[in-house]
Amino acid sequence: MADGCTVGNVFASPSYQAMTDTIRACDFGAGVLCLYGNYGGDKMNFDQACEDAEFDGISVASVRVCDDVASAPRGQEEKRRGVAGLVYAYKLAGAAANHRLPLSEVERIARKAVVNIRTMGVALSPCTVPEVGRPTFSIQEDEMEVGMGIHGEPGIASKKMMTADETAELIMTQLLEDFPLTAGDEVSVMVNSLGATPPEELYIVYRAVDRILRARNVSIFMPHIGPFATSMEMAGLSVTLCKLDDELKELLRDPADTPFYSNHNR
Repeated sequence: MADGCTVGNVFASPSYQAMTDTIRACDFGAGVLCLYGNYGGDKMNFDQACEDAEFDGISVASVRVCDDVASAPRGQEEKRRGVAGLVYAYKLAGAAANHRLPLSEVERIARKAVVNIRTMGVALSPCTVPEVGRPTFSIQEDEMEVGMGIHGEPGIASKKMMTADETAELIMTQLLEDFPLTAGDEVSVMVNSLGATPPEELYIVYRAVDRILRARNVSIFMPHIGPFATSMEMAGLSVTLCKLDDELKELLRDPADTPFYSNHNR
């Protein structure tokens, strides 16, 4: 945006030169925030791109999202993958940038978002990455993969197929053990389709998540239900909790209208 701090994002893992070019294109004088998932290739390429951009005199900040509780234990959050919680980080930092806050403030908001986001997912089928040409993992028809990644990485365990309510209970138990919430807390909940799971099934899981949170006197603000962070044709879903305070709540509420994300109906 002109005269404002731009939140730059590059999907997949293109070369650092492509990332550098993107940073240059996004800079309008206020600097660029690189906000991306915690993956080895992305870290290497973004680090190099940021160095090149800074050599050109561009102010750059970098924040990695690491919300996947299945990929590393509590206390080692910096090792976790970035999954569907990326969407909340993009939205909150993007709103801060849209208010023309300085780069340091946009970076602060992004870091604040990251520490308040947790995600876990389950898959009923693998996905096939086009360049690989074969499923990323194997699973029996009566099983589900727990804790897989959005790039098709296998999960931490395979379990027998569960009902929607049982699946929600499994996910929420893991999330709430990692991310204790107390009475009076407010969260936004995302029930995210991994690609092939239809909205009707997502709403069944959301109903169970809502019931679990209500039992703890935790309220939900602006739920997000749909295909936000998909993994090709994978069947399954993830649940993300984004804990809100007044500042994050206002930024989440801020109007957004893009081809990828809109909050007009939330």
